[in-house]
Amino acid sequence: MRFALFSLSAVMHRLRGLRVLASVLTTTKPGPVGGALIVTAAMALAQLGWTSPAAAFEIEDRRQFGPLGTGPTPDKLRVLSTTDTDLLAPLIESFLRERPSVTVDYISLSSAELMRAIVEEDAPADLAISSALDLQTKLANDGHTRAHRPESRIRVPDWAKWRNHVFAFSQEPAALVLSRAAFAGLEMPTTRQELMALLRRYPDRFRGRIGTYDVERSGLGYLFATQDVRAAETFWRMMEIFGRLDVQLYCCSSDMIEAVASGQIAIGYNVLGSYAQARADLAPDITIIEPQDYTNMMLRTAVIPKGAKRPDIAGAFINHLLDAAWGATPDPAYPFPRYSTEEAGPTAALRPIQMGPGLLVYLDRLKRAHFLEEWRETVLQQ
Repeated sequence: MRFALFSLSAVMHRLRGLRVLASVLTTTKPGPVGGALIVTAAMALAQLGWTSPAAAFEIEDRRQFGPLGTGPTPDKLRVLSTTDTDLLAPLIESFLRERPSVTVDYISLSSAELMRAIVEEDAPADLAISSALDLQTKLANDGHTRAHRPESRIRVPDWAKWRNHVFAFSQEPAALVLSRAAFAGLEMPTTRQELMALLRRYPDRFRGRIGTYDVERSGLGYLFATQDVRAAETFWRMMEIFGRLDVQLYCCSSDMIEAVASGQIAIGYNVLGSYAQARADLAPDITIIEPQDYTNMMLRTAVIPKGAKRPDIAGAFINHLLDAAWGATPDPAYPFPRYSTEEAGPTAALRPIQMGPGLLVYLDRLKRAHFLEEWRETVLQQ
């Protein structure tokens, strides 16, 4: 069985991703800034203006920050985001403290569904936040976004913006997350070569206990995998080892982290280190390793969709994100780890994924099809 079995909490998380046409219940939960209203898929999209059965993209969660109420408001910021709501909530709340009349409608969904919502369904969103930098770049390149000029006081690194359309506000490592219990008596690998050597030496110990992304479902997983291909000739060799050892495939980092912590798997590969670090409750059970040969650094980005009704509020929120990320004064609400903003060289251990049209290469239809075919043959061994 190569596709992962989820823990109970992970299953409940996946159940929140029902199609928006499903019959759903509504619940509310007070929040620290005027209250936070949580509703599920059908209510979320109905309130955003979707009434057509064609609007059937999948969402995972929806939360409203700011003044309570479900009716229309002229100061509503509608956000589609791949970032876990709880992780970004402190920054949303600090933004609203200076704007008490603004309501933020925050819908979380996968990067592929975000792309679908904007390109295919013309979703009425004011802001799109995603971990899949390549898909955000494609949105901008294909004319689905509008320009924004950050306030001059905010010193955004040159590599953290593209054409004043795509703005990065984090650097997050693609890390190894390891089970402390599974590695009892073993030296933990710090490079990919060490990982492969370990798996060759102890195949039975790790059979069925390696996890990574299902790159056919995960936009971020696909981005990390294609970056690995560019960075190292050993990628396909390592994937072949994973495949022989019955690798388990996951949609997202949070599920992999829980699986490692519970002992279901021993190794999570290309897991978002920021998500693992945020799980302080799991720290006794997991170890996070940034590979020393190279560590791809994901840039979490924000864009303003072309059809945004409140680009002014969206732009102000982007300024808030950029100031929290790159400002001289640390923002206590900023949830991501901080790394050097100096541009990394090609041999640096920490390598931020470079913005630009080069990211579109593996989004080409034929190139993507070829990559996925090789991935299936190597990993799934079909």
